[in-house]
Amino acid sequence: MPVVLVTGASTGIGAALAKNLARRGSSVGLLARRGELLEAIATEIRAGGGTAAWATADVTDRAQTEAAVASLVAELGDIDL
Repeated sequence: MPVVLVTGASTGIGAALAKNLARRGSSVGLLARRGELLEAIATEIRAGGGTAAWATADVTDRAQTEAAVASLVAELGDIDL
């Protein structure tokens, strides 16, 4: 199953995209600034039988983003998209 990283995944189009990808069989890495919202979306995806992991980062901060991506790769495997 492909691993997809979704930035801005805590609300709006990013959250909807993550849920849709998970329904279609992708493992989803959720990335945004608001952890509590990411956790809720990951829980919803898992409850529906999907695979999701989340990490917080401000994507304008390179160090935060690299650390978050490394965390998601450690949990989900290499990112395909």
